Amino acid sequence: MEFNTVLQRRYSCRAFCPTPVEQEKVDCILEAGRIAPTAVNKQPVHLWAISDPGTLEAIIGVTRSNYGAPLILVVGCRPADAWVRRYDGKNGAEVDASIVATYLMLAAENEGLATLWVGSFDPALLRGILPGSEGYELVAMINVGYPAPESQPSPMHGARKVMDDFLTKME
Repeated sequence: MEFNTVLQRRYSCRAFCPTPVEQEKVDCILEAGRIAPTAVNKQPVHLWAISDPGTLEAIIGVTRSNYGAPLILVVGCRPADAWVRRYDGKNGAEVDASIVATYLMLAAENEGLATLWVGSFDPALLRGILPGSEGYELVAMINVGYPAPESQPSPMHGARKVMDDFLTKME
């Protein structure tokens, strides 16, 4: 798909078909996340790919944002492994995780899949489900799958600031 089309088509999907995502597509999405840039290439990010029905069922207790996606990618970061800006001590782990999550979503769209970034979840409960998540800040749950026929972008999807309100040019 042409890149600008990918950017414009992607929306927050809130209704998924139960159809499993083909492994080739999952592999493409995960590779996009793996090669996403991180500050100083520290790569403090880890993913958990969940398609097991029992684990997906357990996640229902972690968030109210359950829309039947057959695949959930959890994005976590380890602040201890991240680059830190020397001027003010700003840790880049969460920014790195957000970049990875964005790459995952755009790759999924390119594969003809829909996504939803879920930020509203109980991290303590989620950590109890994810093996090896100790020491990680859990940043996002990305629901991935085929959109249900009734799925459509929210009415606010196309609402954007005009460029003059978004950008300050200093030429």
